[in-house]
Amino acid sequence: MTWTAQQKQTVLACYLGWTLDAFDFFLMVFILKDIAKDFGTDIEAVSWATMLTLAARPLGALIFGRLADRYGRKPVLMANIVLYSVLGFVSAFSPNLMVLLMLRTLFGVAMGGEWGVGSSLTMESIPPKSRGLVSGLLQAGYPSGYLLATLAFGQLFTHIGWRGMFMLSLLPALLTIYIRLNVPESPTWEAEKEKAKPGLLATFQSQWRLSVYAIVLMMCFNFFAHGTQDMYPTFLRVQHKFDPHTVQAIGLWLNIGAIAGGLTVGWLSERIGRRNAISLSALFALPIIPLWAFSHTPLQLAAGAFFMQVAVQGAWGVIPAYLNEISPSAVRATFPGLVYQLGNLLASINSPMQAHMSKTNGGNYGLSMAIVAGTVAIAIAILIRFGRERRGEAMHESAS
Repeated sequence: MTWTAQQKQTVLACYLGWTLDAFDFFLMVFILKDIAKDFGTDIEAVSWATMLTLAARPLGALIFGRLADRYGRKPVLMANIVLYSVLGFVSAFSPNLMVLLMLRTLFGVAMGGEWGVGSSLTMESIPPKSRGLVSGLLQAGYPSGYLLATLAFGQLFTHIGWRGMFMLSLLPALLTIYIRLNVPESPTWEAEKEKAKPGLLATFQSQWRLSVYAIVLMMCFNFFAHGTQDMYPTFLRVQHKFDPHTVQAIGLWLNIGAIAGGLTVGWLSERIGRRNAISLSALFALPIIPLWAFSHTPLQLAAGAFFMQVAVQGAWGVIPAYLNEISPSAVRATFPGLVYQLGNLLASINSPMQAHMSKTNGGNYGLSMAIVAGTVAIAIAILIRFGRERRGEAMHESAS
């Protein structure tokens, strides 16, 4: 199927928006140890910054999603990107842990809006047959951002320190220039903007079963992602005592696996269905856990990280298409992002929880990661079987 130049530019812009959002988020996970040392506290205390970022994301999904449903996807996406970039940059000037926690909470609000607005703009702009592959590409933006943060840590950290790492957060704001010049508004939003629409509360009340299901599913998905990613650099630096360059090398393989998994399983979901693709990918994580969490050499850990993220981000690669397809069309910029981020809120305890579990088990981060990953992989494989399959349906028919 032939794509227009504008469709290609829209996909590229939304992919980069999520990539750079993730880049700003993951800068934090590499420097927990260094912030703790500078502020005279421990890693568990600093890890609350990650938890607060995740916990604040539903508020951003609600605010920016509603604005995008009312005023259009494009201007709200631009505002989102500028806001998370500025807040990430300002984090560099935190004088103490309390200020940093406050800034990372506000950063979470801005971060929480980007995914829902960007994914709705993308899925409403492309041909239906392309949703699976583009879903994988869009979600691959998350590990792409992690990869960029990995490279930044490995190459720049020893020169600029943790405050300099946060200053890199300002770079994504440049993307808004490209969006302003090249990306059109969603054709679905343009066609329906004058129509009377039910309110958000009325929509959620009429679709409460779907809403509860989607939130619980996304809680498990967020434990799956953050439970295998957020404490992983600390696992490598503290438990295995690897230097920044070794951490970078392993992190690169982790993110290459994530990108490959997202693209492959997203594409596969067009052929075997969204639910089947998610189930297979989640279950693939189980036999990988021993290699991923309990190996000792950098080579073994790199292999485990690669295959674990093939599974994790493979399952995630289907989510942008899946949530947009089951979403009520009147609130599509709000519903996918809000249920995603409410699930994130429920899973936001992951980093402090894993840090505490590790501390009580003699610093064994691998064990705490393995428990979380194995539990939620099974839960996802079961839960997704109860969901709807709306692959290929026109967006205006979704959840009708």
